[in-house]
Amino acid sequence: MVSVVHSVAAHGDSEQFLAALTANLPEADVRRLRDAVDFAAQIYGNSLLGSGEGIWPHALGMAVIIAGLRLDADSRIAALLFAVPAQDEHGVAHIEERFGKAVASLVYGIFRLNRLRPIAKGFVAVDLEAGESNPAEIRAQVEVLRKMLLAMVEDIRVLLLRLASRTQTLRHYAANPDDLRVQVARETLELYSPLANRLGVWELKWELEDLSFRFIHPDIYKTIAKQLDEKRSEREAFIADAVARVRAELAEAGIAQAEIYGRPKHIYSIWNKMRKKGVGFAEVYDVRALRIIVDDVKDCYTALGIVHNLWTPISKEFDDYISKPKGNNYRSLHTAVECPDGRSLEIQIRTWDMHKHAELGVAAHWRYKEGAKAPGADAYDEKIAWLRQLLTWKNEVADSSDWVNHYKQAALDETIYVMTPQGRVVDLPSGSTAVDFAYRVHTDLGHRCRGAKINGQLIPLNTPLETGQQVEVLTAKQGGPSRDWLNPALGYIHTKSARVKVRAWFANLALEETLAEGRALVAKELQRAGQTGANIDELARRLEFAKADDLYIAAARGELNLRLFQAAARGEAATEAQLPDEVQTRAPRKHSEGNQGILIVGVDKLLTQLARCCKPAPPDEIHGFITRGKGISIHRADCPNFANLAALHPERVIETDWGSETTGTFACDIVVDAHDRQGLLRDISEIFTREKLNVVGVNTQSRQGNAHMSFTVEIVNLRQLQRTLGLIHEVEGVVGVRRA
Repeated sequence: MVSVVHSVAAHGDSEQFLAALTANLPEADVRRLRDAVDFAAQIYGNSLLGSGEGIWPHALGMAVIIAGLRLDADSRIAALLFAVPAQDEHGVAHIEERFGKAVASLVYGIFRLNRLRPIAKGFVAVDLEAGESNPAEIRAQVEVLRKMLLAMVEDIRVLLLRLASRTQTLRHYAANPDDLRVQVARETLELYSPLANRLGVWELKWELEDLSFRFIHPDIYKTIAKQLDEKRSEREAFIADAVARVRAELAEAGIAQAEIYGRPKHIYSIWNKMRKKGVGFAEVYDVRALRIIVDDVKDCYTALGIVHNLWTPISKEFDDYISKPKGNNYRSLHTAVECPDGRSLEIQIRTWDMHKHAELGVAAHWRYKEGAKAPGADAYDEKIAWLRQLLTWKNEVADSSDWVNHYKQAALDETIYVMTPQGRVVDLPSGSTAVDFAYRVHTDLGHRCRGAKINGQLIPLNTPLETGQQVEVLTAKQGGPSRDWLNPALGYIHTKSARVKVRAWFANLALEETLAEGRALVAKELQRAGQTGANIDELARRLEFAKADDLYIAAARGELNLRLFQAAARGEAATEAQLPDEVQTRAPRKHSEGNQGILIVGVDKLLTQLARCCKPAPPDEIHGFITRGKGISIHRADCPNFANLAALHPERVIETDWGSETTGTFACDIVVDAHDRQGLLRDISEIFTREKLNVVGVNTQSRQGNAHMSFTVEIVNLRQLQRTLGLIHEVEGVVGVRRA
């Protein structure tokens, strides 16, 4: 395949090119490809790519690589037309009109991926082996870029086209050295060759790695290549002899169906092993390597015994991944042996099922060669495994009519990948907005977000983002989020984490307002007591508060006995028992649950107040509403006032509930309708006294013999209220009684 490409690119042999390009295709597709060649040649002319390579030679080489992978006609045409959108602003429409929607979709997919190139270069330009700044973070970002590449394509063929394009670019640099090729090579090793590996496109992976290594470390490459070339014929003869000996021994042992072949070892792979193990070329045991594939596990161990009988095993170079599979379920026998002439030979032994799993399944080599598994990578890995299995179409699929539908199932659309202006890649759930993006980058950036640009264009903050976009957040110097962001109908926030951070900001704002109110009250009382220089922390401890903030909160909530506070401020040992009865009114301090045992979801130590309009009491269903400067107002769920407030300001509604243990009493309105008579008010009042209800408000009206009476009483819970209503209903003359 390589020789065909170079021949076409160098000599322009159109017939040879067309033969390679149209191999294994029906006549109708051959005609379409010839049409695409004419169309592309006319548009490209002598235009050049940024690498200095002509667009037309690049398209030719790319198309032949795609044909070598035995992709369908649409893919080969798309390779020829990959740069048309860059030459013609209506190019995609023209391609769709002339070659069909499928080809146009592939070309547009390549165009989208090409927009990532400046970002990718920014991350892989650092020489990771030189130990430059934070290589772990850079590698993590490169991994996200790999996922972004996958997420940006609905058709996996687009990725294969991109890999073919990069392979052709490296071939061009091999023939035409340029200063840019080192940067391109680093990008390839960090981004494209791992993708080729993960997708199982081994022939491209090896070429990408070897050419990149050749550009980055030319001296090391030449040294290893020379060592390999000096012994190539000798090594090939040695492998052929080893294969013949093993095959004869296996046949004698009754294993006649085994497949045995020498495994090619590439220069980059050899260097990697030398570097990781800290050994020289002579100590790389798998420069000469065999793979033995048999029918069952029993034959694996039989073959192992034969190999160890033929040659001397090298200690510490045997691994039984059949009895003890790798964590990714990779299974195989690995051994290395030393021959009588001192040369080493690495051998892998596995069954056909193991081989299929290793080459196409989740346990393929990329997982253990590229490093430890990242947290949360399972779903991604499953998709990669599925994509790799799809590559079996090369040998199995003849009719590609269902190709697009099958590949669209591989779209990685659950996550989007967008970039900061500095090139950092940020992954977000699909549907996320610029506000979500800002909070993902940094909480403070989210709080100060006031606008956003996508690819340099101003956009509304509730615009859903798409993979591949560059997002710039416009901020204010200070300030906080908008309450509108919490309104789901407006669509400013999609992610739960951003919503939690916005709510926490407003909750903290309410707490700050409560503390400010408490500080003012405490300062006023200290001034009244003539103790403005008092140590607040010491004063708080004297009054049994853990810290000064707790003292301020109690003061703002009206839970602080001011007579005790003034006595403590003056240093007097006053106690409640020593104070007059009328000042022993200090309410018990509430715990972190909030006022009267009300729980504010996700927040504590907030000022809460029961709404006077509906007077909720446990176990009424309740909701909270964030007021301006007065904490959280608690309403019954059926309160008309709350319904109006929630409709006007839905972002200020907060989830609330009664705690496991409510405290104190709750005001409640009772309305009585009755026939007016002498002693009616007395009889009802006696019930309140008997039930130990404190009446804090009374309003009675009598007109034309009918009495309308309204009482405000303090109850502990609704059970007490229901019992009281039942007793009032039995009073003579009462027509109806209800809770207001």
